[in-house]
Amino acid sequence: MRMALPVLPYRNPETLGHIEEIPEILKKENVRKPLIITDSNLSALGAADHLKRVLRQAKVDFAFYDGAFPNPTTKLAGQTTRYYTENQCDGLIAYGGGSPMDLAKAVGVCLARPGKPLEKMAGILKVRRKLPLLIAIPTTAGTGSETTLAAVLVNEEDRHKFSINDFPLIPRYAVLDAETIHTLPPGIASTTGLDALTHAVEAYIGRCTTRGTRADAEKAVALIFANLDKAVRHESREAEAAMLQASHYAGRAFTRSYVGYVHALSHSLSGKYNLPHGWTNAVLLPIVLKRYGSAAWKKLARLAACAGIGKPGDSEETLAKALIAAIEEKNRAYGIPDYIEKIREEDIPSLARYAHREANPLYPVPVLWDAKELEEIYRDVSKNE
Repeated sequence: MRMALPVLPYRNPETLGHIEEIPEILKKENVRKPLIITDSNLSALGAADHLKRVLRQAKVDFAFYDGAFPNPTTKLAGQTTRYYTENQCDGLIAYGGGSPMDLAKAVGVCLARPGKPLEKMAGILKVRRKLPLLIAIPTTAGTGSETTLAAVLVNEEDRHKFSINDFPLIPRYAVLDAETIHTLPPGIASTTGLDALTHAVEAYIGRCTTRGTRADAEKAVALIFANLDKAVRHESREAEAAMLQASHYAGRAFTRSYVGYVHALSHSLSGKYNLPHGWTNAVLLPIVLKRYGSAAWKKLARLAACAGIGKPGDSEETLAKALIAAIEEKNRAYGIPDYIEKIREEDIPSLARYAHREANPLYPVPVLWDAKELEEIYRDVSKNE
């Protein structure tokens, strides 16, 4: 994969700074009636009202769907696709966090490959057809979904979480408007920020990096450590804008260099127990980094320097462990535990099998583990000590 990266058709979405720029983009792309996809919580808060006003003032017709929910399912994707078709839409606007964006991408896949079950397209490079125009407007500074080639879904039948990965899923435009995250509750702002940190760290310590992905991950880590606390407390619009940019950099890094065992373990948990993905990532990140041991010290030491942690002359081991300790301290400060209460012993073998199947051989992890070793991590994180 590292050898193939330079010739693969990766692209970055074109970024916009304000929602007010969208009508002109729709006109340019000849989209007459987009479907806005968001979730019920954002809709109830009126978060998308500004977007709707902007479109109405520009006399742009649109349909509105607020049925997205965390860990969107294959059934929901089918329902939303029917809504898109019934309303004669010809473009997609995803407004929200990772779940509305995953749902919008899944709708695009359903439209591009009608009649093909989404489960059959799990994995990489199975879509291979152009999707309708997709504009992504992140309302959390964490998932980076506005720049990735992945749609993560849950199978309605067995609650297995899977990912569809192909280049047409990368949104054509991303709107990084800091106003969209200004009213985020602290719990969501912190866990999504730590989700972005997980993306950057896992992309950086893997074995499939490039100069560009390393630079993006380093910038993301520096921005997160400098701005997350202020953004969570909404003390600074500049900090909020910086967190949106950090999430975007982290998304660019991991969509090319992939993630690791934190994500594989996390996807199984959030699919099985319907837990927030950013929260499970935050719990698992320091635990997995410790398990990697010396295999990750060199790269973690570099990230520690980006985060402003440590002092000149510190060894790689000292810096790596200091970075992990700093992540643990952030978790404690935001009320994130070091265990997950919902894990049941009888579920652990199947959770580990799914995580192993996801990670191997796709994820370029620093250390290769088998399903039995993943079971040990689930048991460690299930304990309330």
